Amino acid sequence: MKNLIALFSMLLLIVNVSAQKPKLVVGIVIDQMCYEYLYRYQPNFSKNGFNRFLNQGVNYRNTLYNYVPTYTGPGHASIYTGTTPNNHGIIGNEWYDKNKQRTINCVADENYKSIGTVSLEGNCSPKNLKTYTITDQLKLTYPTSKVFSFSIKDRGAILPGGHLSDGSFWYDYSSGKFITSSFYTAKLPEWLEEFNSVNNASTYLKKWDLLLNETMYESADDSPYEVIISGKEKAIFPYDFPSIENNMSVFTLSPFANTLLTDASISALENENLGRTKECDFLAISYSTPDIAGHAFGPYSRELEDMYYRLDREIERLIDKLEKQVGKKNLVVFLTADHAVAPVPQMLIDKKLPGGYIYMDQLLTSLKDTLKKELGITEELILIEENQNFYLDQHKIKSGNFPLEEITKTMKKFLLEWPGIKAVYTKEELMLEQGVEDEWKIMVRKGYDYNRSGDIVFIVEPGYLPKRTDTPNAHKGTSHGSSFNYDAHVPLLWYGKNWKKKEVFTPYEITDIAPTLVHLLNLQRPGAMTGVPLEELLKK
Repeated sequence: MKNLIALFSMLLLIVNVSAQKPKLVVGIVIDQMCYEYLYRYQPNFSKNGFNRFLNQGVNYRNTLYNYVPTYTGPGHASIYTGTTPNNHGIIGNEWYDKNKQRTINCVADENYKSIGTVSLEGNCSPKNLKTYTITDQLKLTYPTSKVFSFSIKDRGAILPGGHLSDGSFWYDYSSGKFITSSFYTAKLPEWLEEFNSVNNASTYLKKWDLLLNETMYESADDSPYEVIISGKEKAIFPYDFPSIENNMSVFTLSPFANTLLTDASISALENENLGRTKECDFLAISYSTPDIAGHAFGPYSRELEDMYYRLDREIERLIDKLEKQVGKKNLVVFLTADHAVAPVPQMLIDKKLPGGYIYMDQLLTSLKDTLKKELGITEELILIEENQNFYLDQHKIKSGNFPLEEITKTMKKFLLEWPGIKAVYTKEELMLEQGVEDEWKIMVRKGYDYNRSGDIVFIVEPGYLPKRTDTPNAHKGTSHGSSFNYDAHVPLLWYGKNWKKKEVFTPYEITDIAPTLVHLLNLQRPGAMTGVPLEELLKK
């Protein structure tokens, strides 16, 4: 009887989901958005931007990344594949390629050429993505469905669009226009060529001043923890971008890059008639600029506060257009982030909070001295450190008959004693499960790929960041990548269909977004998907 009841309940759920299959899904990923920005900045948000999600949508308030490293490439891949880097293979924005013996970009592909520019910015593809995405599964199941993706960053467009995208477009730093790769097409769509001729960085570039009255801002403008950009003596408003050299590149730091991205996405929406075809279409948009600005100014800067007030208005404009095109009941929108960000460690130090820096040049020098002193090794056996992974020269170790086990044991002991390092794991430890393990090791393992990751991985203590060398600029700005909540806790908001305002505090993981879309779109679970559906969205 229990089995019959369970089966009947599942059939009702399937019927309910099928009856409300959307005409258009829009995935919005904000690069480097902390969960608490929704509430810290809410008083100055408009009624129908982020507040539209908060007041009329479903808010998953306890959504976390379940692996390290928390970077842009892995974040986008995990959102859209529903699994972690140990399965999808995107272990960082870059990693050391053991065959090519150099660091590679996660979406770089020399087999394809740029379309829409003479630069090399388009020599890309999703070939390093080892499984397929929810957008791939949509195209496999319903070939007439359209999938388009847009971002300032190449990886922010390519990984969400997947392998079967009808068009994935990103920003070209040399021309200020949107481009793509010959992996997808031999020529830009006519509507995008038209858009580029009128709408590009040169036409959007202007002075950045405060959107609101100065009295409405909580963050200080003149802070010692911010990077000072070219042509400025202080990191304070206003920013006269047109007068800055190399402004096609600096443009991506400005909030007007978000406007350009919104306009390009709306152009695709209109010209491709998204949401008006026989099957469901998918539009993926990744706002990269908050990350670019966040690295420079940090999460407690006035620059970032103003960035989010302006982004809020972009979100409002985008959702207004989506509702006009397909209607709310035919629409599914999710909004999340590819990672959050750490506070500036120097600020933590000054406030007597835990935090600090690990200077890799000092660490590497001392590590090599230790290998020489304890094992008598004078050969250069460490190829590179990338993303807190040490890659060893396995060929040299084997040919020279060096004791690999003793080398890794000595390195691990040394690293564990270095101030600011929390834990160290060898390749062997990560590939061998040993019963009950700490949560940090589990997260590292989920972000580890045997062929792409290093021989030794370390994670830092809370509040610490690795820096290449100790310079005055090293103490300004911030980054991300850790397993801690300031990097891992992100917003997850849903809007559309017949959903009403709801807050969910049940813990979920970032890999649960794509499995939810599986059921909203009546698809097969793709490839290596490991996440679980968000049940609250699927129940009547």
